[in-house]
Amino acid sequence: MRGLACILMFQTHCYDAWLGGDARNTTFLKGSQLLGTLPAPLFLFLAGVSFALVIDKLIHKNLSSGEITRTMARRGAEIFAFGLLFRLQEFLIAWGWAPGSDLLRVDVLNIIGLSMILMALACGLALYASGGSYQGMPSGISQSKRESGFSRCRPILVAASLASAALIALLTPPLYTTWRPTWLPWWLESYIDGCHNLGAPQPWLFPLFPWAAFAFAGLASGFILFSDRARNKIVKTLILFAFAGAIAILAARQFDHSSFHLYATYDYWHTSPNFLMMRVGLLLVICFLSYAWCRWGLGTLGFSPLIQLGQTSLLVYWVHIEFVYGRFSLLPKRAESIAGATRGLLEIFIFMLILSLLRTKVDWRRFGWSKK
Repeated sequence: MRGLACILMFQTHCYDAWLGGDARNTTFLKGSQLLGTLPAPLFLFLAGVSFALVIDKLIHKNLSSGEITRTMARRGAEIFAFGLLFRLQEFLIAWGWAPGSDLLRVDVLNIIGLSMILMALACGLALYASGGSYQGMPSGISQSKRESGFSRCRPILVAASLASAALIALLTPPLYTTWRPTWLPWWLESYIDGCHNLGAPQPWLFPLFPWAAFAFAGLASGFILFSDRARNKIVKTLILFAFAGAIAILAARQFDHSSFHLYATYDYWHTSPNFLMMRVGLLLVICFLSYAWCRWGLGTLGFSPLIQLGQTSLLVYWVHIEFVYGRFSLLPKRAESIAGATRGLLEIFIFMLILSLLRTKVDWRRFGWSKK
């Protein structure tokens, strides 16, 4: 799924940066931008799934809720620091024409990091509320009793994750309108509603509301996927995911066409819980399709570019931005035809795939270097 997110991200950025003239007024670009609504939710959703896997392992190590919270919050802080470092790098490379406000722009890495911190707090509270039923088990305790303690925690963790996602979704519309925290400094308010320094929420930014909801949806999905019952019946579980996703898509469409709305201001594409439900539904369907691709599709034939890119998604995200939007852009910005931009997209794909292979397949210790 991360590899798919990378491909969708490449095409969105390349066509947005390079298409010019009449090509910017075509349904082709509109379709590209529509597909571009998926990479950020995919990355956040998968961050939640990975988070659930790590939490599961820490619970099996018999760590306390406080230790788990601190450990996972530190991981989130590290990702947030990477986001700030990325912004600093972009500012320095664009020195001379990039405004200083770019240093404080809210981006996907920042929100993934903050979402991880919020997930750590939510999981810590949920585990504490469970009464620590998984704790205090001596190392010699039978596996069945240990698993019984874990299983009592899991429904609470799933419920806390779903409740957090729903709360974020429901709070988003008023936080963009009547409840906007305009009393905060713009750089801090931007993490709530994406206003940046422009005085109004911007659709091209990634504030906590609503984007953190995708991470919590992934967290709930991860806790379900990594349960013993789901592991033993993974195909059935993912089919149920796809079925639930299809229901969510149909329900979101029905709600969108309904005359009843919870909020006076209805913005389907940016703040509506209906659109968030639609995208979560798509993510659940993609979970099953990704598994089918790797289990029965072309992913079984050996080398898979999608799987390879997914292994180094942070690296290729970090690097490709500069060769698309930055000073070292491969093509002139806003000056290419669809054919020209597509050629550039193919070049970016090949370069990033080579970079990914160099990162994972080369033993840098042979050259006196260690992989960071």
